[in-house]
Amino acid sequence: MTRSPHDPDAYDAGPVAALREIAFLLERAREDTYKVKAYRTAVATILPLSAEELDERVEAGTLTSLPGIGASTATVIEAAARGQLPERLARVRADHGGPQVEGGKKIRAALRGDLHSHSDWSDGGSPIEEMAFTAIELGHEYLVLTDHSPRLKVARGLSAERLARQLEVVEAVNAHLSGSDFTLLKGIEVDILDDGALDQSEEMLARLDVRVASVHSKLKMESSAMTRRMVAAIAHPRMNVLGHCTGRLVTGARGTRGRSEFDARAVFEACATHDVAVEINSRPERRDPPTALIELARDIGCLFSVDSDAHAPGQLDLLDHGCARAEAAGIDPERIVNTWEKSRLLEWANP
Repeated sequence: MTRSPHDPDAYDAGPVAALREIAFLLERAREDTYKVKAYRTAVATILPLSAEELDERVEAGTLTSLPGIGASTATVIEAAARGQLPERLARVRADHGGPQVEGGKKIRAALRGDLHSHSDWSDGGSPIEEMAFTAIELGHEYLVLTDHSPRLKVARGLSAERLARQLEVVEAVNAHLSGSDFTLLKGIEVDILDDGALDQSEEMLARLDVRVASVHSKLKMESSAMTRRMVAAIAHPRMNVLGHCTGRLVTGARGTRGRSEFDARAVFEACATHDVAVEINSRPERRDPPTALIELARDIGCLFSVDSDAHAPGQLDLLDHGCARAEAAGIDPERIVNTWEKSRLLEWANP
């Protein structure tokens, strides 16, 4: 079917692109996982099909006989295969395709990558390669894969053995992408244990490119104990980024949660002393650190990292939220470590 390029209902990117765009925009809007999974499953089902087989199934109306293809995803595939803009894609674009926030554009343009992301090896929703491909599409030069460490069992944290296997996968992805300007970097979001130790072996921490360390347990610990815990972790020679430092939740499906109490000045002075970046977490449900703490870390002289904390490919685009907050706080882009070229970033993370 031939359609005019000026026809607003024309669509020539194909079914895979249509399904992936719907999933991406739903993820960016932080919709429930079950609403997204069908579209990513449908992509995996039709990718191996030849163009001829796909066309035959579209014309015969037999797409739903394939595993993972339901009525709604079949409708998207059929429309896109015929050069028509799928109605579902048009609705998702209208609902979620516009700008996410005002401001932050200068810092967003300066970012070269993202230091905090999760795959389906822990509590993320998509394979490592899909996270990498989406990062490339967003213009990243690097993405650090930071799945959880062993203690966080609810998030399927990686033992040393599983992490070692994951590093092999990262190397394979980079080999496949050789010749591109993108690198998937080896990382971890490592739990800060009660005594300030990091929840992974020294051997494995040494094999990584970048390490984000975060508190995920006993968030209501007494202030002086929490301060000692965080300062001890920050002093660890392998620590690079202090993740979502207060642990608060201000909105979202998980409900709200108050911030952890600690001596923020002591914690941020330790970050400045040990060259550890304070993360500005871009997830709207976190807004962590609170604005007053971002400003305190700024005034103390800390470095920063603006990260997505993405648990799905579309959430990699949440960086806009963190960039707007960094700009509003007057953070110089040069102090944001993921504006740096990869070589400089790696030299800083592994002195």
